[in-house]
Amino acid sequence: MRILIVAAVIFLASCASEAPAPAQDNASAAAAPDELAQSGRDIAEAQCAACHAVGVYGASPNPNAPVFRTLLQRYRADVLEEELIEGVRVSHPMPEFQFNPQGTDALIAYLRSIQETPPAQ
Repeated sequence: MRILIVAAVIFLASCASEAPAPAQDNASAAAAPDELAQSGRDIAEAQCAACHAVGVYGASPNPNAPVFRTLLQRYRADVLEEELIEGVRVSHPMPEFQFNPQGTDALIAYLRSIQETPPAQ
């Protein structure tokens, strides 16, 4: 299962190098988290939506691809971030990608922004 999750996230990463870096000046510091998550959403929609449900509702087009709104319930964000930057290898065909730290930050910010509350057990 971990391989499927990693594969899904890797697919997202293929466009991450195009994500803009967050604003650095004081005037835009308050908007930086929202802008960062929006960049992550753009990455997810452009690179992952063909197989994964990348938004807050809906099923994944590929039934074997996990939905992004529950991904961080099964996969720690810090581990995911490291593996994306290092270039995780999976056992099935995935597009090659280059994932920079800014793109990783954007994608993780977006994933955090859409996570559902886990069901009570």
